[in-house]
Amino acid sequence: MAIPITIEKLLTENIVEWARIEFKEGWNPETTLKTISAFANDIDNWGGGYIVVGAKEKDGKVVRPIKGISLESVDKIQKELLRYCKYLRPVYIPQTEPVWFDGKMLLLIWCPGGYERPYACPKSPDSKNSEKIYYIRKLSSTIEATDLDVKELMSLAHNVPFDDRINPKAEMKDLKYPIIKSYLQNVNSSLINDIDNLDTVQIAKDLRIADGPTEYYKPLNVGLLFFNDHPEAFFPYSQIEVVNIPDPTGQGMEERVFAGPIDDQLRNALNYIKNNIIAERVFKVPGQAEAVRVKNYSYEAIEEFLSNAIYHKSYQLHEPITVRIESDKIEITSTPGPDRSISDDDIKNYQMRTRRYRNRRIGDFLKELHLVEGRNTGIPTAIRAIKENGSPLPLLLTDEDRSFFSVIIPIHEAFLNKKNISASAIDKAASKRRTKEQIKVLILDVLSVESISANELYNRLGYSGNASKTFRSCIDELIAEGKIRYAAESLRDSNNVLIKI
Repeated sequence: MAIPITIEKLLTENIVEWARIEFKEGWNPETTLKTISAFANDIDNWGGGYIVVGAKEKDGKVVRPIKGISLESVDKIQKELLRYCKYLRPVYIPQTEPVWFDGKMLLLIWCPGGYERPYACPKSPDSKNSEKIYYIRKLSSTIEATDLDVKELMSLAHNVPFDDRINPKAEMKDLKYPIIKSYLQNVNSSLINDIDNLDTVQIAKDLRIADGPTEYYKPLNVGLLFFNDHPEAFFPYSQIEVVNIPDPTGQGMEERVFAGPIDDQLRNALNYIKNNIIAERVFKVPGQAEAVRVKNYSYEAIEEFLSNAIYHKSYQLHEPITVRIESDKIEITSTPGPDRSISDDDIKNYQMRTRRYRNRRIGDFLKELHLVEGRNTGIPTAIRAIKENGSPLPLLLTDEDRSFFSVIIPIHEAFLNKKNISASAIDKAASKRRTKEQIKVLILDVLSVESISANELYNRLGYSGNASKTFRSCIDELIAEGKIRYAAESLRDSNNVLIKI
């Protein structure tokens, strides 16, 4: 049975977090079994993990040249693995696949989070009456669970994430073969090589988008959300609704509904925003050859916030994701709000880090499609993009019950009044693109023509307000270098005239 990710993508791309990959230079049944049980327990709902037998890791990278394992040992290892996994309670059997990498044979073991967790593992598998221990993953290590961890594992036994549950109303024919094939091509899965020889049931098993006993084999919710033309038939209002209101009176209002597989919804909604909403303005800055370009909104930030909405929305709640575009802001709303482990102060300070993910399988598929960032990096990426564009920071809103989550993204100041653009809007963008050396060259250029005060010089360079610390530092450095001086040495202030020497 093939594993739905190539060894190349697993080891060379950041699709799967390194904490979810365990390297074994050689075959060690005891330590491997403990790691398998830890991945199966999946205490943080990461989606399990992968074990690579035949390679070792150092500082987050595969050590090369890879040692590998002998071709003759592969069958023996898999047979032993099956025997040892039957020692787990309850029994848990991972998926295995022999793979070639760098010309060496490796055994890739895929351990998705188990449905019957928690799983106990014998402390010494070869001992007949060995004590049974619960193991979990912490960062990149497999450790024994504490009493508190065990209680948490017990509670998780009855809390399978919604996206990973069987949908009793669906049939296997609801998983559409053409959509699955397109997905496998997009992620360059090893399954694509054999897809013409497999039926939908076998492909669904390999992708783990269906489950259940033979007589009741059904699609999982995650499979229907990604691989059905109309997931809203199973999850009402699982769509993105974009409302564009360019005028407060409602004149010229445009409404768009983006339905279909959720990754298509995301791409199509983002394409609409990119092609119809995002605009750029170009400003010529005095004393600077390069023009300043600013956008009304950072597309990269919108991309992150809308992707996060798809990732973290509850598909049990029959509410759409809404994007409301007004003349001066964009508001993205999804339901419900952030987990209660994230405090109000965390939200206010854009520090939204969580150990739990509402939709672990949705996240896995979106990351393979490169539609979302890694763990807890989406909002920091968005904030960085907003700052780089010189835009105001967004407002993150939720209520006491955490029933919704809204992101309000203000428009760039340069687009508030197209006829009378604020000078400060240009200044912010311009200053982000000037190094100290560039500022010093501009200062010398102006003073070679006329002698003026520091305040006047600051304004002449296209800035407004009080002189910045960077500008003052440039003045001091040029004086120290003997290139300029104040007209009156006893009055070294911003109103004193500067003279080029």
